[in-house]
Amino acid sequence: MKPEKFSMRRNIFTLLLCFVCAFAAVYVNNQFFQPTEKIIEYRQPAVLAAERIMQENISKQQYFSSSPTNFISAADKGRPAVVFIRAVQKSGKARSMADNLGGSTGSGVIISADGYIATNNHVVEGASTITVMLNDRREYEAKLIGTDPTTDLAIIKIDTYDLPFLTFGDSDSVMVGEWVVAIGNPFRLQSTVTAGIVSAKARNINILEQQGIESFIQTDAAVNPGNSGGALVNTAGDLIGINTAIMTYSGRYEGFSFAIPSNLAKKVIYDIIEFGAVQRGWLGVTILNVNDKRAKELDLEVVGGVFLDRVNNGEAASQAGLKRGDVIIGVNDIPTLSTPEFMEQVGRFRPGDNIKLSYIRNGKEKIAEVTLRNQINSTDYVAIRKDKIFTDLGFELRDLDQTEKKRLDTEGIYVVSVSRGSKIERTNMDPGYIITKINEKPVRNVQDLLKELEDHKGMVVLEGFYENYPGEFPYAFIME
Repeated sequence: MKPEKFSMRRNIFTLLLCFVCAFAAVYVNNQFFQPTEKIIEYRQPAVLAAERIMQENISKQQYFSSSPTNFISAADKGRPAVVFIRAVQKSGKARSMADNLGGSTGSGVIISADGYIATNNHVVEGASTITVMLNDRREYEAKLIGTDPTTDLAIIKIDTYDLPFLTFGDSDSVMVGEWVVAIGNPFRLQSTVTAGIVSAKARNINILEQQGIESFIQTDAAVNPGNSGGALVNTAGDLIGINTAIMTYSGRYEGFSFAIPSNLAKKVIYDIIEFGAVQRGWLGVTILNVNDKRAKELDLEVVGGVFLDRVNNGEAASQAGLKRGDVIIGVNDIPTLSTPEFMEQVGRFRPGDNIKLSYIRNGKEKIAEVTLRNQINSTDYVAIRKDKIFTDLGFELRDLDQTEKKRLDTEGIYVVSVSRGSKIERTNMDPGYIITKINEKPVRNVQDLLKELEDHKGMVVLEGFYENYPGEFPYAFIME
């Protein structure tokens, strides 16, 4: 073989071998040694932030939608602090014992370990005896501490200690749509728990007196006769309201119930415990809601607020510079776009307290600093005596304050109220009467009168006058 042919064949063989080796190397590398491919996606920071916020909102929605469906903790906390109340009235005019006793039943909320219980005034009104049964079925006779028909609240007390009680929550923080639990004794079914949501706030249903404060929390928790005075609690077990009324045509639950908000109830209750009467701050105004027509006439941006229809000269609002036609839209920076909201906010303060009113006059928003006064236009606290001897006779009394003593140039006792059907009412005495003598003996204050009436039998003659009517007016009755 020639050298040239051998060299050519060797080169061709070498090339083929290299080609095969290269092919084999590529095949082995792809099958066994190729690293996993990484795909990197670039997203702008704004997109990432939006996705994070969306995930947070989803988490919150899941939390809020699931957590309130468990009411076990709220029920466990609330049930031991809610009591059954039986109030018995004696008419004194019946022909038999069966006719002589009337009564009502309801619920109450223990608010302190030493036995103070909040309930509705209409549960215990006119009762001669009040019996309380605790959740553990112990029974006690209760003492009436005081009432406030204006808010339909009452305070009673039992003589014991170390009781479970509920603490007041913040009713201002309650939201429409929030889950709540009602606890009470409907139809004498002790410690009944129902649940619903808050369906409205600051609701006025016109069930109290003309001067009543109605700013109810409306719920769809089932409430029936016997629930009155019971607890409305949030899912944390905080007391946010006192169940008071239902809206019904049948006398039974038909979808809505109403509770006194805790922030208002707390103030009234503590006033009664501390002073024996509610220390209510007055502005000295007559108010109306702002409707669409009035809002257009006043060129208001929204249909809301409290229209001052009258401002009494020399009283709190007048002293602060408010005038008829002003529209109040806030109290201490809390919006008050309706009469119930406004009355609830003002109702939390006492005579002598300073509040800030936001109002609109001639299209401009202004601020007024107001010092509240009492119903007799002074800043003094007024303590109403509700001793049993007075309540049995049928009137509520208080001492004249310093302003009245100076104005009337006398000392004496002011008759705050007279109960219907009572012995005092049968004398024709009216509220506003000022007692200066008993059986021709001068009395300076309620304590003097109490001493004279204790253990007295026979005829009693009270002498006094009315501030706006000339002359003396004596009233007589018999102490048995």
